[in-house]
Amino acid sequence: MNWLGKRRIDVGNRFFQRIVDRKAMAHVAVALLMNVCLAALAQAQVAIDVTKQPVVSSKPAENAPAANDGGGLEVEGVEIEVVEIDVVEAPAAPPELVAVIEHEEGATVEAFNKGDAEALGKLFMEQGELIDENGNLYQGRDQITSVFKAFFERFPKAVLEMEVTGLRTVGDSLAIEEGVRRVTLPEQDTAAQMRYVAVRDKVGDHWPIASYREFSDDPLPSPREMLQGVSWLVGDWIDESPEGRTSISYRWDESGNFLVGDYTLHVDSLQESKSSQRIGWDPIEGVLRSWTFDSDGGFSTGEWVPTEFGWVVKSDATMPDGITGTATVTLTPKDEDHFVVRSSDRIVGGVDEPEFELTIARRPPLPGAAAGTGQALPPDGQPAVEPPKPAATTPGPAKAVEQPKPATPPPPAVKSAGAAAVPAAKPPAIPAVPLRPALPAAPRPVGR
Repeated sequence: MNWLGKRRIDVGNRFFQRIVDRKAMAHVAVALLMNVCLAALAQAQVAIDVTKQPVVSSKPAENAPAANDGGGLEVEGVEIEVVEIDVVEAPAAPPELVAVIEHEEGATVEAFNKGDAEALGKLFMEQGELIDENGNLYQGRDQITSVFKAFFERFPKAVLEMEVTGLRTVGDSLAIEEGVRRVTLPEQDTAAQMRYVAVRDKVGDHWPIASYREFSDDPLPSPREMLQGVSWLVGDWIDESPEGRTSISYRWDESGNFLVGDYTLHVDSLQESKSSQRIGWDPIEGVLRSWTFDSDGGFSTGEWVPTEFGWVVKSDATMPDGITGTATVTLTPKDEDHFVVRSSDRIVGGVDEPEFELTIARRPPLPGAAAGTGQALPPDGQPAVEPPKPAATTPGPAKAVEQPKPATPPPPAVKSAGAAAVPAAKPPAIPAVPLRPALPAAPRPVGR
């Protein structure tokens, strides 16, 4: 055979091999499609009554499609049969176990409301675990006890309520308990509710906790709800001193999810300084956060932490020239119309700056003025009326103008007690902090 004949045979072999490969690929594609169909049908089982869940089985169909009698479905050569499955309910927990769990529940509530972290830790096995709603794992009795101690140091008056909603056994030495717990902070009018699952292991006559896990049961609050604690800022405020005047105005934005503040600083003959601030809820960190922008090009951010007497904001600022600074601002309410702002730990460009303190007073609105505008509005349903223009007069002979008598000079402005000079550089940010803060994101333990 010459080289040309051999060449033709090789080409023919490759041609038929491609046909075989394509047929094989077609079979593979059909098989994959069938698997996808079966997977989709398996997914659809979720929507079917649990007492009649479909069981998928495949067997070759006849060449001619058989009549469907309602007991199955045919899909491309695959028959789907639906059979009934009886659902067996979990056996009820024995009465003696129910009594033990009720006793454990009472002991947990009593220890928690007394702030007894040691007693709560002893309700766990030596190598037990606690997992909060954020997935943080605390393993071992010592670590779990430390978590409760830290919690009670921050919230010494926390009150616990518990309700067991389900209890079942697995064998003779394992019990699974489900329930709801609610922790209330009376002094802050704040509460948090969690679902929990506790796995208990029988040790002698006791059922200590081997694993305890919480799941958030609170509906997610809206940003506006989290800002209600600072809604009292809406309106017009002012601080006056011999060194200058700070005017402040807060309002809700159009969406109602942010508070927007504008404030202006007047200091003698210096150029007027303006800043705008937007305050919103940070759901990740669980705090209110603000963003402030100054007319000179600087900006700052801050987050707030509630304290027993007010609020503390940690602020980080960047100046127009790139210099950075930090400060701690404390907000202490005095009454409905006054609050004190104190700035400390001020560091600008690595240099310590002096502290200062301001007393801010609410400015009464003008008649018919909208809160946060400082401008009078016409009555509802009536258009704004422009003031009448002066009537044109015919020029007449000039009259002698009476010279005013020297007025008695006004008394010097008196600085409020304890107030410090307003810094000439820029006005302090007004802290905006929730009056009803949520419980800390981690940990929020309520062990058994």
